[in-house]
Amino acid sequence: MKNRAIAEVLSQQFGLQGESVTLRPIGNGHINTTMLLKNKQRALVVQKLNTCVFPEPEQLVTNARKIEQHLASKANDGGYELAIIRHVPTIEGEYLVHVEDEVWRALEFIGGSYSEDVVDSEAKAKIAANAFGQFAAALDDFDATQLHHVIPNFHNLAMRIEKFEETLEQDPLGRAASCQEEIAFCRAQFSLAQEVAEAEAQLPLRACHNDTKINNMLFCSESNEARAVIDLDTCMPGYWLYDFGDMVRTFCSPEAEDSTNLANVRVREEIFAALVKGYKGPLSESLTGTEKHSFILGAKVMPFMIGLRFLTDYLDGDNYFAIKHSEHNLQRAQNQFALYQDIVAKEAQLNAIIAEL
Repeated sequence: MKNRAIAEVLSQQFGLQGESVTLRPIGNGHINTTMLLKNKQRALVVQKLNTCVFPEPEQLVTNARKIEQHLASKANDGGYELAIIRHVPTIEGEYLVHVEDEVWRALEFIGGSYSEDVVDSEAKAKIAANAFGQFAAALDDFDATQLHHVIPNFHNLAMRIEKFEETLEQDPLGRAASCQEEIAFCRAQFSLAQEVAEAEAQLPLRACHNDTKINNMLFCSESNEARAVIDLDTCMPGYWLYDFGDMVRTFCSPEAEDSTNLANVRVREEIFAALVKGYKGPLSESLTGTEKHSFILGAKVMPFMIGLRFLTDYLDGDNYFAIKHSEHNLQRAQNQFALYQDIVAKEAQLNAIIAEL
């Protein structure tokens, strides 16, 4: 459907009346289509959910609303100070709208805020990491087993490796010949899967955000302080090593994750230190020694695993991640592998930073 027709359906469903209703794209997410639905009185974030990625959208909404309710309870008791992104029901009390073969939902718009794609200062890194730490700490007493696995095996590296090998064997678009160097590099890192499995066996299960990219945290437009942690779609049972690792992946390089300036893709140690300091602060009463020791593994595994997923999607014909051109996923993979290599090269130094703070 065209935007005008979608806007009319959604505005009726969510009670935004009048001729002044507009619908325009916002954000740059890889998975869902995110837009701002607005009239003179109200603005809502509306999303067309990618039902290939989220085949059970009801479970996604159920998870997110349980998190919302828990955070709201914490906020009422003074235990959570950030704004909470909330689902908005239709005028009939539903949380999903079916428009032909599309599934849409609405979220409250948090105004007076902005997001970043690349961290430009230690201060911003610490503020954002602290926000994710506050989010994790507020969920410390939340029973993670309540949550659906909306994407089964999301951070299962062994499964990602298996999927990669299956896709490589099929090579549906004949792209494997053009990325033999990347394929060989990946295979040389597969021992990470065993290291991860051994670590997970010793860690407490947590309710995790699972997508702690820098652009999933909103800054206040006036104060530049933390405003809200957003995008709760992948909140599932998991381990903090992955949330920490995804912050390293998206905070620490001076280049965006699809930058082709690979010579400049590296870990900025000062940003890493600010990240560690910001994240660990709110978790001081909850973080176990084993979890702290697992953080360096998370820092390694996340860029490698995301790089492997980008490469797999490239080989498979770009069916998962949204792309802007045919080589986009391959370039993303190359970028993430460059970051992973720099983390491995600096592992002792980075681990010392974790231990000191």
